[in-house]
Amino acid sequence: MIDIPQPQLAASYAYCQHITRTQARNFYYGLKLLPEPKRSAMYALYAYMRLVDDIADDESFAAQSRSDLLTRWQEHTHTAINATAVSALPPNIKLWPAFAHMVQTYRIPTHLFDDMIAGQRQDLTPHTLDTFQQLKDYCYRVASVVGLASLYVWGFDDTPAVHQLAIDRGIAFQLTNILRDVREDAARGRCYYPVEHLQQFNLTPADLTAASTHPRLLDFLNFQIATTDHFYTASEPLKAHVHKDARPTLFAMTAIYRGILQKIAKKPTAVLHQRISLSTLSKMLIAYQAMRL
Repeated sequence: MIDIPQPQLAASYAYCQHITRTQARNFYYGLKLLPEPKRSAMYALYAYMRLVDDIADDESFAAQSRSDLLTRWQEHTHTAINATAVSALPPNIKLWPAFAHMVQTYRIPTHLFDDMIAGQRQDLTPHTLDTFQQLKDYCYRVASVVGLASLYVWGFDDTPAVHQLAIDRGIAFQLTNILRDVREDAARGRCYYPVEHLQQFNLTPADLTAASTHPRLLDFLNFQIATTDHFYTASEPLKAHVHKDARPTLFAMTAIYRGILQKIAKKPTAVLHQRISLSTLSKMLIAYQAMRL
């Protein structure tokens, strides 16, 4: 276990909390419900995800430059995971002491971070997904692995299905993101929906815009809503398998994301015109409900 001077470790965790509080518009309401030290550990996990995501999304750098940065980030990740002294940590970024402490304390498998970075590499250039399985694989890398890592912080029982339940919940979250962000992604020349789904409704990526008058567009959006909701339903047993003190957090995060999906379902074509979100008041009410579990 890495030995980090307490002032340096506290400063690193405070840095992670700041990133989470300012960037995690939906997750922060749930993470606040965790007791310490799990709460700070989740701040460190979120900050790690946020920073690596920023590398992949920074289009002021060429794709090759971002790929090189991700390679360096992956090397730094492995260094931090295996570090036994603070002097061995990567320099300059305040994240690493908290990250190393979090990963080593909760014994989070290294391959989850490798999978996460692999998912970010997929976003470096526009790409086409042919099948729904390919979309699920992408969702696993950018979302489900986060849920799996969270399990190690939260604590979970030895039920064989628990990992698949976490994977399905991550897929539900990411499919919600994709549906919510379809307008923004189209503006960036991206479409995450697989060709097989588009062809099923005689659509092309160009039809997923506010200007589209395609007669099957609403049917397509409703199909995606139902597909996404299926993964929420399939993963509902997850709450019974995480430690009791983490259940309010899981409830709040899920209720917020599923709430976004339910809001979209009331008027699906709205996602082609604006970004759908829940109000701060709605999120606060969900957090209050979670506290009463």
